[in-house]
Amino acid sequence: MTVASERETKPVPEGHVRLTIDGVEVDAPKGELLIRTAERMGIVIPRFCDHPLLDPAGACRQCLVEVEMNGRAMPKPQASCTMTVADGMVVKTQQTSPVADKAQQGVMELLLINHPLDCPICDKGGECPLQNQALKHGRAESRFHDTKRTFAKPVPISTQVLLDRERCVLCQRCTRFSKQIAGDPFIELLERGAVQQIGIAEQQPFQSYFSGNTIQICPVGALTSAAYRFRSRPFDLVSTPGVCEHCSSGCATRTDWRRGKVMRRLAGDDPEVNEEWLCDKGRFAFRYATAADRFLRPMVREGGELRTASWTEALRVAADGLLRARDDRGVGVLPGGRLTEEDAYAYAKFARIALRTNDVDARARAHSDEELAFLESTVVGTGPGAGAVTFADLEAAPAVLCVAFEPEEESPSVFLRLRKAARKGSTKVFHLGQWNSPGVEKTTRIMSSGGPVRTGALLPCPPGGEAAALAELPSEVDEALRAGGAVLVVGERAAQLPGLLSEVTRTAARTGARIAWIPRRAGERGAVEAGALPTLLPGGRAVGDLTACAEVAQTWGVDADSLPGTPGRDADGILRAAARGDLAGLLVGGVDPDDLPDPELARQALDRADFVVSLELRPSAVTERADVVLPIAPSAEKSGTYLNWEGRRREFRTTIEGTGALPDCRVLDTLAVEMDADLFTQSPAAVRAELDRIGTGGHARPPAPDEQVRPAAPPGPGRALLATWRRLLDDGSLQDDEPNLAGTRRDTVAMLSPGTARRLGLLEHQQVEVRGDRGSITLEARFTDMPDDVVWLPMDSGPSKVNRLLGVGHGAPVALAPAGPIANGHGTNGNGTRSSNGHGTNGHGGTGLGFGGTERSRS
Repeated sequence: MTVASERETKPVPEGHVRLTIDGVEVDAPKGELLIRTAERMGIVIPRFCDHPLLDPAGACRQCLVEVEMNGRAMPKPQASCTMTVADGMVVKTQQTSPVADKAQQGVMELLLINHPLDCPICDKGGECPLQNQALKHGRAESRFHDTKRTFAKPVPISTQVLLDRERCVLCQRCTRFSKQIAGDPFIELLERGAVQQIGIAEQQPFQSYFSGNTIQICPVGALTSAAYRFRSRPFDLVSTPGVCEHCSSGCATRTDWRRGKVMRRLAGDDPEVNEEWLCDKGRFAFRYATAADRFLRPMVREGGELRTASWTEALRVAADGLLRARDDRGVGVLPGGRLTEEDAYAYAKFARIALRTNDVDARARAHSDEELAFLESTVVGTGPGAGAVTFADLEAAPAVLCVAFEPEEESPSVFLRLRKAARKGSTKVFHLGQWNSPGVEKTTRIMSSGGPVRTGALLPCPPGGEAAALAELPSEVDEALRAGGAVLVVGERAAQLPGLLSEVTRTAARTGARIAWIPRRAGERGAVEAGALPTLLPGGRAVGDLTACAEVAQTWGVDADSLPGTPGRDADGILRAAARGDLAGLLVGGVDPDDLPDPELARQALDRADFVVSLELRPSAVTERADVVLPIAPSAEKSGTYLNWEGRRREFRTTIEGTGALPDCRVLDTLAVEMDADLFTQSPAAVRAELDRIGTGGHARPPAPDEQVRPAAPPGPGRALLATWRRLLDDGSLQDDEPNLAGTRRDTVAMLSPGTARRLGLLEHQQVEVRGDRGSITLEARFTDMPDDVVWLPMDSGPSKVNRLLGVGHGAPVALAPAGPIANGHGTNGNGTRSSNGHGTNGHGGTGLGFGGTERSRS
């Protein structure tokens, strides 16, 4: 007979197993690693190679534990980072097993045989897992007394990552991150046995947009940052959590600073957004805020020259000038796309109350009325839990189609999540575009142990033909988008392609796919919600809706009749009106004319306007024409909220206190007081409270845009269609003072098909001239598989200044002609300097060591 136990045993949950760790019974999901189960129990097992976001390697052997199965002990300790849990397993860690403890001490002793023990000078000292675990899990004395192995150091594996080989414990974190997460296998284990070491191929530098992550996850200080090396100690630094200001993903960061100066920036841990990763632009591009030419005091133009002035004088002059311009022919407001939601709201409120106009548009890029209708109908008022697509949705989607969006260049965290979805799950990633760029290749072709696996495809189409291609998707892609949870990702470049956003909404309605709009700049999404658009009031309320207008007026404490009731001009309309003389003044917030689709029109508008006020951090083309310049605070010196592309609030607090720098909202509030208007935007906190009070309008959404699809027109003899977008690392002013980062930019070349080259009589690596309406750009030609009669140029890299030099944009016809001799396979990087190899066709080759270049934009 069966004798029941005195206490009933709790049943094992479905999909779980029951095991014992250090005498404690625990249920764990099937397939979970032993080291993870121990972590959940609060048991810390030492490790170096293990990382929760990397595949197991079992390389360092520091996490050895004693394991019993079916009452029999395994003959030797096992690596807990590679062994999965099993039913009835009994595990003893170093806390309860002398065998495991001795094994861990022995591994530590071996790791330290050749380690230089240069903790007093190593950058990792004070935050080094090897240092910490050697003290806790190592022996007090070593039995080895031979001479330690030494190497020349440091070895620059790129311009920003330096390698100290003797510190390396061969944990393979860096190589696994590069292969698995970033898809950039430039860094690799070389040699074998005792001489095995981390290295790179000859003439093949570690050129990755994510290389800084290897520095952060290196557990021993073998990889260090050229910009931070020997600058400070962890215990000298104050750490402040923050949010990256460079793109619309809103990645969590940790800013380390000392004596009022930012020393470094690290990735923050936020599983819902950027996990533990950060692109190199977000990690290294922060010194623009302390550049020597930064504005610290207001300036007023007198006798044709700008001179420094007090805040009192500058605000008085600005107020008088704007009042005259407002009462004459009006003032247009161009806030730019880099603002926090609070600052964008202050511009929107200042335009309506102080300037009595709806002529306000934060889109300092190509834009259209169709895009406005798309934002009003599809984007505004959405967020996590309110209909918006999230990072988690991208990762779980069965299919993702990217349209007019280059994820690695425009939103790196989205790229990493798409690559993870393709590598880990069954997500098929499709791209509607022109060529197999590195970002496209790394999300559609995943390297596995059995070789490359196709997980998606490029759907090639001519630039300007995206809408027609979307309307006639291949049956395989159309069927994939009909699966539940499929996502259609559209970028800001769609605004300059007539009919594309309309076709996006029609395709989503036809297939059931959800739409995600991912702009490039950090402030774009918040500006939509804040009402910094000519047709929208805060909270997504329509300008022409009397009820919505009354709600806003009540919150603002003004008469509804005092608010302008008709939609205003968009950014292009504002500039055209100012250039014609129909607007008397301009209020500009950190916008560079070269970022706009027609820089020449912007300069004409600035020249023609009677009065120009500029709120900016550093000199630009606007500064040269401004009557008053008011300095504002960079993100590190103010608090606020970025609304990321999901619609998720990404709040951050002030990192560097006491600098005296003022956020835009405070400057505008004081300026409004000088104009006898009250904004009550004295601080970001006050603005945040008002934004929460004003909420989202509960009014019906307008219909989605429904413009007709226009196929791309043939370019004609001797011409081609231009494809262009910005690269992550280019000549943007937020990357100034970062020479190490600039050295890893990709080659600045013109991409075209072999068929187009044959028609032109052009050889690869030969110089090709691309001529537009206003001028020309000459670059080295590279061939790739793309539609014929198409040429691709980077928008703002080195000599390739598309907006300013060509005067045309994506999808426009341009003239092509051979222009010079063959360049010997050596392209140029974004600084116009020669790269070290000719592998730029896949976007992975070449790094220039020259850090010149004077062109800048607000990218």
